[in-house]
Amino acid sequence: MYDLLIKNGTVIDGTGAARRQADVAVSDGRIAEIGKIGGGAAKVIDADGLVVAPGFIDPHTHYDAQICWDPAISPSLWHGVTSVVMGNCGVGIAPCRPQSREVAMRDLVNVEAIPFEVLNAGITWDWVTFPEFLDAAEQRGSALNLGFIAPLTPFRHWVMGAASMERGATPEETAQIKTLLREAVGAGAFGFSTTVLNQHVGHEGLPLACRNASRDELQAYSNALNEAGKGAIEIALTQKVGVLTDDEEDLLAFLLRESGRPVTFLALFQRDDLPEACPETRRRASRYPGAVPQTSPLALTRDINMRNPFSFALFKCWARVFADKSKEAQRAVYADPEFRSAFRAEFNNAIDWRRITVHEVHKPELKPLEGRTVGDIAAERGKDGLDTFLDLTVEDDLDIEFVLAQFNVNVELVKQNLLDPNVLIALGDGGAHVDMLCDAGYPTYLLGTWVRERQIMPLEQAIVRLTAQPADLFGIKGRGRLAAGNAADLAVFDPDTIGSASRGERRYDLPGGAKRMVMPSRGVEYTIVNGTIVYADGRATGSTPGTVLRS
Repeated sequence: MYDLLIKNGTVIDGTGAARRQADVAVSDGRIAEIGKIGGGAAKVIDADGLVVAPGFIDPHTHYDAQICWDPAISPSLWHGVTSVVMGNCGVGIAPCRPQSREVAMRDLVNVEAIPFEVLNAGITWDWVTFPEFLDAAEQRGSALNLGFIAPLTPFRHWVMGAASMERGATPEETAQIKTLLREAVGAGAFGFSTTVLNQHVGHEGLPLACRNASRDELQAYSNALNEAGKGAIEIALTQKVGVLTDDEEDLLAFLLRESGRPVTFLALFQRDDLPEACPETRRRASRYPGAVPQTSPLALTRDINMRNPFSFALFKCWARVFADKSKEAQRAVYADPEFRSAFRAEFNNAIDWRRITVHEVHKPELKPLEGRTVGDIAAERGKDGLDTFLDLTVEDDLDIEFVLAQFNVNVELVKQNLLDPNVLIALGDGGAHVDMLCDAGYPTYLLGTWVRERQIMPLEQAIVRLTAQPADLFGIKGRGRLAAGNAADLAVFDPDTIGSASRGERRYDLPGGAKRMVMPSRGVEYTIVNGTIVYADGRATGSTPGTVLRS
């Protein structure tokens, strides 16, 4: 008697092999048999017309804090994801002494745009060291399997304190940090992460501590992985999005050489202003075995709230908007012809108003404009985009919300990134930027929009890219492929309907009732983790069979 039997499904096993009709039997959390199976089971799923595939592995998330209050790890499980990897971009919350907790939270606020009030209310702090962080996650329980990369910033905080945000480490400090990283990898971390991006600022607006790491430090930390013989390095590397500069290429080669391990870097986003950037970056990366750029199948979008318009904070003239954030003061600024002139001069046509869509308005008379671009509305009104954008803001009493499509808009150029087998399809960023966007549904978007509708690759190949490829990169054993003896992590979906909603939904389910954006899925019938159904009938089941994955 099996625990679970999935009958009559179309099995796509994650190896790249052709699909086949077969049953899948599960016992004790593992795949017992694949084929024509006649035995009984405690639970039987009829998967006629459905695909049975390995559960998807999301290698780029920021669920480090969310695992404390959301055992479902939503919305990833809605999209057939069975394992997530967190601790990316050099920022995280372990190791952390009690006196450093605010610093760690402020780092997450600034880098990953998670509200401080949410973190302060939701993080349980039932750990101090990094190994304790993994143990606490194991004891807490989760629907999904949890993988961890050791983020360099909290390790530098631990050893150097406030100095970590101001300077490189001394040789003695470097040795201590290296020892801690070795301990983390020994406890199960899948490597370490860092960043060089200027926009990654931490506590009090200072550079995120890992950005101050010298080459000598990075050499020592890379050597730690070399000595351990496992793990990978994840680094936010392209200061100019999609562009790998000479200095960045040199750093990439250095990390590969010193670690002897894979190095995955971001972000490979297509830019209309630099159409050759991504092809050139892919070409440069291809010179180095083990160099794996990360891309996304989604257009990079963000919400623009005109009461908190942080998307425009880089423009100096918008300082007036932030100086007095009362609605009356902001309304006066938006209506001021001098402000508009200054904005027009400063941004110098840097915004394509056809990329900004009216997402939600509050005044009934403006409701017909929802879903339309500012560019189209401007043409209809006979005005330019800037005036129309600000006119709409004033007309809706500043309650209007827009959506900006920033990168990855040109379908043909994005297609090139997705088709490159040396590129990792990822960047879901689950748990981060929660009040602006949600890209955690990228697996279903890839399978629905790019595979079924645009037919850029066979479904078998797409499944490999979502399962075996990330598993192999990080050395996640026994997952990512369907085979007898492997963990029973499964995604069961309808290939004719699988996809993501066209837009995210607002939910007020963060600690304290704070808002977040989530992306619903379509066509995912079951998400199964270690043989237990965690998602069915469009909702989480409440089961928590996930385990902490250890390198």
